[in-house]
Amino acid sequence: FAETMWPVVTRAIDFVLGLQSSGGEIAWARSPSGPEPDALLTGCASIYHSIRCALALADYFDDPQPEWEVAVGQLGHVIAHHPEAFVIKDRWSMEWYYPVLGGALRGAAARERIDERWDDFVVPGLGIRCVDDRPWVTGAETCELVMALDAIGDSARAHEQFAAMHHLREEDGSYWTGLVYADGKRWPVERTTWTGAAMILAADALSSTTAASGIFRGEDLPRGLEGEYDCACATSDR
Repeated sequence: FAETMWPVVTRAIDFVLGLQSSGGEIAWARSPSGPEPDALLTGCASIYHSIRCALALADYFDDPQPEWEVAVGQLGHVIAHHPEAFVIKDRWSMEWYYPVLGGALRGAAARERIDERWDDFVVPGLGIRCVDDRPWVTGAETCELVMALDAIGDSARAHEQFAAMHHLREEDGSYWTGLVYADGKRWPVERTTWTGAAMILAADALSSTTAASGIFRGEDLPRGLEGEYDCACATSDR
């Protein structure tokens, strides 16, 4: 399967890196006139993790991709050190934990980021808000936070949040998307595959059931050539 999909992966990564700016961030879309001017932190954090996975495949196939190595190092740097490069979407919980989930932030910087806005998003016993100013907790975001916490070794809070989201579980094993806790209503009124999928990934991360359980810990994934680019900011430690 990996061999069959490798050409798809290479073309996809090359397309995405065609949207990378000189500062390292990656535009959120391409229009007929070219890359859109804005970059999104959550999207770039996801791309960062994806490129590292692609580099692991490149190693597996002994097919070096030096341009990817430079690009992912630069992308990780801008995520970790240059918030001004991204459109501000601080209301959204994904904006908070995705730099940790995607692996651009680790160590003290990751722990500080999580602690900084913990009380803005976490609703004790229910999971996390999707946005910080609405009384609405969502299962998928809570499970993604679980994986981010697991990735930085915060096992106690990871297990706590995993348990908290299970009020969304239905008797048949499916999961409601979210709960408006101010009035006790499920919203939207749907049980979504992505919520169930996020729960499975989080459960695997906590239980180490499968060989893929450490995918977001990313301990064996290449980090690229960190520092192999020009930036007025002299820091690159993560």
